[in-house]
Amino acid sequence: MPSAAERTRTLVQSTCSAVLLVPGVEGARADQLSPTARAFGADGEVFLLFPADSPVVRAATHAQDDELAAVLEITDVAPVAVPNRIRGRAWISGWLTCAPGLATEPGCMMLRLEVGEGCVDDLWGAGGVEAEELAEASADPLVAHETELLQHLHSAHSDQVQELVSLLGDRGKDAAAAGRRAVPLALDRFGLRVRFTGGQPFDARFDFPAPVRDVTGLRRAMHTLFEAASQ
Repeated sequence: MPSAAERTRTLVQSTCSAVLLVPGVEGARADQLSPTARAFGADGEVFLLFPADSPVVRAATHAQDDELAAVLEITDVAPVAVPNRIRGRAWISGWLTCAPGLATEPGCMMLRLEVGEGCVDDLWGAGGVEAEELAEASADPLVAHETELLQHLHSAHSDQVQELVSLLGDRGKDAAAAGRRAVPLALDRFGLRVRFTGGQPFDARFDFPAPVRDVTGLRRAMHTLFEAASQ
């Protein structure tokens, strides 16, 4: 199971939507609070790129040497249509300053969020994260490809995903008898999570024999999984 720090870092480095909540700019539109890019720094800080005229940039500029508290809120939505599509949320709270020398795009400003603490509430459960844990954690190696991979599984391998129900024992027999539809919900280095829809939806995890490190390893792991389900 990935740690809360790994899951939080994965969400930050994913394509999930994010907003930066800053005191005094609560009335701003959601798009004005959404960074156009985000990345971790070498010391565990989070760098956020915003248009220079963004209200959060103005707030950080006006704060100058004062500590400006801020919270980065990330919402993870499944890339394939399923009931209860929000897969999780993460929050990173800290202190915001401008980092003008790091902006690489004209008309933009880089902001630096010094991390105080974080927390995540997702398909694995809820957990808190210390700044040191977040700095030392690594994102899941499949994070850059998960959306594309899940959509490919859903569109091109839906029959094989459906066959995974045979690995669930009696629960799988009941699901098959009820005509429940299997939809790939989440993918990480440890395995595949599938949501069975129809009636009361439920999730099932299908763990790989060993954690994968890249897409090549994932292909082998998925082949093994599908082969086991077809027997």
